[in-house]
Amino acid sequence: MQKIEGKSLAQGAVIGKLRFYREAEYDIDEGDYDDSDTEIARFEQAMEAVKNHKFALAEAAEANSDNTGAMVFVSHVALLEDRGLIARVEGYIREMRKCAEFGVKVGFNDVADDIRNLPDPYIMRRSDDILELEREVLEELMGATQGISFGRDPYILAANDLTASDVARIDRKHVLAIVLKGGSINNHASILAKGLGIPCVIRAESLSYASDGKEVIVDGTNGIVVLEPDADTVRKYDEVMKENKAFTDSLMRLKGKMTVTRDGQEVRLYANISGPHDVSTVLENDASGIGLFRSDYLFLKDRDYPSEQEQYLSYRKVVEEMNPRSVIIRTVDIGSDKNVPYLHLDKEENPALGMRAIRISLTRHDFFKTQLRAMLRASAFGNLRIIFPMITSVSELRECRDVLNECEEELKREHVAVGSYKVGVMIETPASVLIADQLAEEADFLSVGTNDLTQFTLALDRQNPNLDRFFDPHHPAVIEAIRMTVEAGHRHGCLVAICGELAGDTSLTETFMRMGVDALSVNPQFVLPLRQRIRELDLRQS
Repeated sequence: MQKIEGKSLAQGAVIGKLRFYREAEYDIDEGDYDDSDTEIARFEQAMEAVKNHKFALAEAAEANSDNTGAMVFVSHVALLEDRGLIARVEGYIREMRKCAEFGVKVGFNDVADDIRNLPDPYIMRRSDDILELEREVLEELMGATQGISFGRDPYILAANDLTASDVARIDRKHVLAIVLKGGSINNHASILAKGLGIPCVIRAESLSYASDGKEVIVDGTNGIVVLEPDADTVRKYDEVMKENKAFTDSLMRLKGKMTVTRDGQEVRLYANISGPHDVSTVLENDASGIGLFRSDYLFLKDRDYPSEQEQYLSYRKVVEEMNPRSVIIRTVDIGSDKNVPYLHLDKEENPALGMRAIRISLTRHDFFKTQLRAMLRASAFGNLRIIFPMITSVSELRECRDVLNECEEELKREHVAVGSYKVGVMIETPASVLIADQLAEEADFLSVGTNDLTQFTLALDRQNPNLDRFFDPHHPAVIEAIRMTVEAGHRHGCLVAICGELAGDTSLTETFMRMGVDALSVNPQFVLPLRQRIRELDLRQS
């Protein structure tokens, strides 16, 4: 028996046979090619094929309610359409008289190296995406597209590393868990792997190809892989798996129960979603409503602006299916790490602090009005609330309301039905916390976005892995900012919710309840565990 320590990516424990996936290796001809036009045409065809494949993966992800995955693949399309990357490859093909494969190999690597040397941590990480795309374009050129399959028997997938496309190809019916020798907590492949709902351990560096075919235990909760476990260890983990199943079964019994502490303090439990396909999961997990519908996906999945009608149908579907439960739709929060090529935004050295979210909406009124009109039309079919992101001043909120009122008047003149709705503000910056009293006077509700609030309060990039040791969502300043917001909202009769990652952090649940937070909005699968935690609390105890 050998115990290998790694890093936990997704919790749970399983026992099964390990199968090691190895990437194909390519021998590329470095000789001269005189017919550059033919090689460039081959390159263009391969690029188009990979783009079409990415769009197909995005559509499949959307159909499986995996809107995060869909956005990843759409962002890959944007990279493949980058003129600088294309020019670099074509330059090697034409000027150096090389084959398409050589141009792709060297050109993509050059761009990846350039990106690694940029000062912005998020952009630096896009170098991994460039190298993933290089592999896929080479596969297309050489007719060697790889898949991951080891037959129909369930197995544990091991690899040196996986790309986002590799993860998308995984058959959930047969893969019990994932173990990687390398891997990163924050890259796109890891984000998608978390969404598979299976145990995952990364950075298990001692894992070797010699482990292929052996029985292993993957303990995703503790980040451990046990090779060829002995009988006692197997019995121990059998008990762990039984306990996990019993816990899951016990959560199902909480459906239909109130989310209330033992001493009678009630809180609303909402769910965060990215698109209409998530509604069934929200209902399955018995959320009281949708506390954050991220409308961003509609703007990331296409090559052009989504029309008013397309947006309206998406919003209406969610509002209608959730009725009478409330649905809070956030106006688009793009920019920063969510690149939308058709907006032609200028490149910025500090995009998280730049042209993003409400700043884009307020500087492009036609763009903003299209979204607001779609939302207002959907309000006639249920309980709609509209929330504005990244508000840092009362004047911004008032301008948003003015545009909203203008849209409502237009629709009424057109004899289009508009239902009742409420307007809220995302609290995501120290500025919004400090003026929360003024914002609460003019808004119907406030929602604390703890991801950005932590980033801006601590003055560090939450996506920079080098800053992980400094990134502390439990920092006293962050907790105090939330407390100040709750107190300010309640002074003006304004409901205050938390919708960031901290909302689902059960180590802080009691703290939030004692603050008097009115609602917590989490990923749908966290609703029932959080309900159980709240029902165990007795706030009369000190």
